[in-house]
Amino acid sequence: MIKFLFDIDTWQELYDSISKNKLRTIVTIFGVGFGIFLLIVLLGSARGMENSFNKLFGSFATNSVFVWGQNTSKPFKGFQEGRRVQLSLTDAKKVEENIEGVEFVVPRNQNRADVVRNFLSGSFTVNGDYPLLDRVQKKKLVHGRFINQNDIDHNKKVIVISEDVYKQLFEKDKNPIGEFVQINTINFMIIGMFENGNVKVGPTSDMHIPFTTFQQIYNEGDKIGWMMITGKPEYDIKQIEEDAKLLLKNLNKIHPKDKRAFGSFNLGNEYAKITGFLTGMQFLTWFVGIATLIAGVFSIGNILLITVKERTKEIGVRRALGATPLEIKSQIIIEAVSLSLIASIIGVIFGGFTLIIINHFWGQGDDATLINPSVSIGVVLTALLILIILGTLIGLIPAFKATSIKPIEALREE
Repeated sequence: MIKFLFDIDTWQELYDSISKNKLRTIVTIFGVGFGIFLLIVLLGSARGMENSFNKLFGSFATNSVFVWGQNTSKPFKGFQEGRRVQLSLTDAKKVEENIEGVEFVVPRNQNRADVVRNFLSGSFTVNGDYPLLDRVQKKKLVHGRFINQNDIDHNKKVIVISEDVYKQLFEKDKNPIGEFVQINTINFMIIGMFENGNVKVGPTSDMHIPFTTFQQIYNEGDKIGWMMITGKPEYDIKQIEEDAKLLLKNLNKIHPKDKRAFGSFNLGNEYAKITGFLTGMQFLTWFVGIATLIAGVFSIGNILLITVKERTKEIGVRRALGATPLEIKSQIIIEAVSLSLIASIIGVIFGGFTLIIINHFWGQGDDATLINPSVSIGVVLTALLILIILGTLIGLIPAFKATSIKPIEALREE
């Protein structure tokens, strides 16, 4: 068989067979090539969509839930319904200590404030935060640093601003680090600047100051606006959310069945829905792509059956001259595999160029929907291997048909 592969006559015969019916060959190659083209483009687009979602959620600990206080809907232990629920630092500490599976609890506060620098001003949200926030909601810092524990311990008047704040209060290309802005007539020194977020999850974050400083200037005491609870990877964030709410109801004397007392947004659930959708889409892509490949390969089998019928007399002559059944079968199988490989290479090339075009138009900028749509070498090699196997199997049908022809009957064929 190996010797047969390196025989120049084998490839000359293959060329003659392919070039003899150009239109038929082109149509056959198109069928298989379109299958692998479709597979490459669909898989690449699915990867591009996955990259887009990863970029959107990349700064967040996705196994997280936001919880905040609302109004009660049931009377309980002498309290009337409609009572406003106020969360506290003590609540956050209890959740961290008593709920199984909790990795971090980040208490946060927020207020709206007019921010002034020289003769420029703007209205922005000011967040009181701990350094831990930068671990569960990573900030992409352009300049400087985020809040640290020293800032918290000494109630420092320091601030980290977003690009939006910078654009409104500073001249272009000016380094903001070390500059001062005023909030409620109090001077804050800028220690960092971060890129604007791409995903609108949770309250907006224009500026961050130390949590203790926020408590001091707004006289908040032990109060918090909401908490971000992050679960360990192996734990169900939905269960953590339910357990945390039940504990908070107990701590704040709220009816256990009161569903309105606490609001929440479960980022883990939403992220799981997205990843489930992407997994399903990838499965569907493989299914559609392979089904198309199989249809294309079957067309090769049909074409080769027609070719065998047309070459009945030629096969008879070769058998009469001493060609073995293995040589006849090998020639047909090589023709099937060669057509499959030619078609697949063309499909891969055009699929790659299509992904480049998709990336150019839909993969650039902050609002990109398909970032770096691509397929790995492993996927391409897998697709080629599938084609080789299918091409070999489908080539066996006309190969056995060819060797079943008796030389004497083939020579009588008109």
